[in-house]
Amino acid sequence: MDLTRSGGGGVRDRAEGLGGRQRMAASSSDAPCSCDCFVSVPPASAIPAVIFAKNSDRPRAEVQEVVFVPAGTHAPGSRLQCTYIEVEQVCKTYAMILSRPSWLWGAEMGANEHGVCIGNEAVWTKEPVAEGEALLGMDLLRLALERSSSAQEAVHVISCLLERHGQGGSCREDPEPFCYHNTFLLADRKEAWVMETAGRLWAAQRIQAGARNISNQLSIGTDISAEHPELRSHAQAQGWWAGQGTFDFTQVFSLTQQPVRMEAAKARFRAGRELLQPRQGAITAEVMMDILRNKESGICMDSGGFRTTASMVSILPQDPSQPCVHFLTATPDPSRSVFKPFIFGLGAAQVPQVLSPTFGDQDPVRILPRFQTQVDRRHTLYRGHQAAVELMESGQERGQQLWQKQRDLEQEGLEIARGLLTSEQTPAPQQLGSLFQAFVERESQLYA
Repeated sequence: MDLTRSGGGGVRDRAEGLGGRQRMAASSSDAPCSCDCFVSVPPASAIPAVIFAKNSDRPRAEVQEVVFVPAGTHAPGSRLQCTYIEVEQVCKTYAMILSRPSWLWGAEMGANEHGVCIGNEAVWTKEPVAEGEALLGMDLLRLALERSSSAQEAVHVISCLLERHGQGGSCREDPEPFCYHNTFLLADRKEAWVMETAGRLWAAQRIQAGARNISNQLSIGTDISAEHPELRSHAQAQGWWAGQGTFDFTQVFSLTQQPVRMEAAKARFRAGRELLQPRQGAITAEVMMDILRNKESGICMDSGGFRTTASMVSILPQDPSQPCVHFLTATPDPSRSVFKPFIFGLGAAQVPQVLSPTFGDQDPVRILPRFQTQVDRRHTLYRGHQAAVELMESGQERGQQLWQKQRDLEQEGLEIARGLLTSEQTPAPQQLGSLFQAFVERESQLYA
């Protein structure tokens, strides 16, 4: 489908143990928040592959899990429960690996069996955030992954869902709502797209070569490859655009007075671009991991109530005979985490150590009013990792040794990826499908 210029633990009282969450709620209007996404499309990549990366920056106490969802078929007329609302299910859905805040249905980032990767960002524009609950940007991301075989198709899926259902609802596990619109970075084996939204309106930019990053701000200017059919007429009706001359999406839809949080995002956006540009032609998965670990720029975030809660890097070879390799941390702070490889293949299944407990109808997200209590969502790897972080931050020799073991384990995963992409290794499909499980188990042993 051509999109060019087209439309389309137990419960405990909240007063106990919130720490950073309370500070975050008190200062959310000014706190830097959300994420950074990166993509490299040949010839910017060092190898013939598209390379995708994202840091998910979320409320400090939030737990992010890694969920494997197998492909499925669904009866006509089926309904699908997302975080807040139901939508129509499609007849066939693709297998996905998702990194998601464990309290909601959608995902911060993920990939599907066709090599489509998506990450989202929070953004605020002149278009007001709608009241009421609709689809979260993270819901839109998951729905696009389960229904799309290319990045361009994913743009179309999101645009149709936005038109039918809109976007809205609180994006954090807190009785004080925190709402925003979304931008998306979508990639596949051939290209990438940036899609930026303002309510039901949107603009998209196709990236067929080079490196690109997005942060918590609009970044599509005049280079618009596809857009909502009413984008310009709405801007003109609101008095944001005269209706003649150049149409610059960022200039037209950005807030005239930027809140502090968006000023901080501008600095991160510039830093991300500056980290990417000198490495064009030599960008690898390791380069992306280094960028995600960059604390000086704020890309690896640790700011008051927010921090980088999970990270992902994906290698999407242009040769369809080669497997896509997705590296996920499932733990906070990539500078003290292990990027572990996942490959779709026989035997791919849910890894229990990175799956949070569930609470059914007693989950605070399901009880109205929402989020009046707090539950312990820590999964097994998260618990072990947080204890290990304390040791690594202590400055003790044991902590340094543990950090080095993390790096050695990650290097093994990168070597496996290199072997696969150079055909030096041809493991059985069952081995590929169980790769992530094996690395999670080995990391867990480091923390035992």
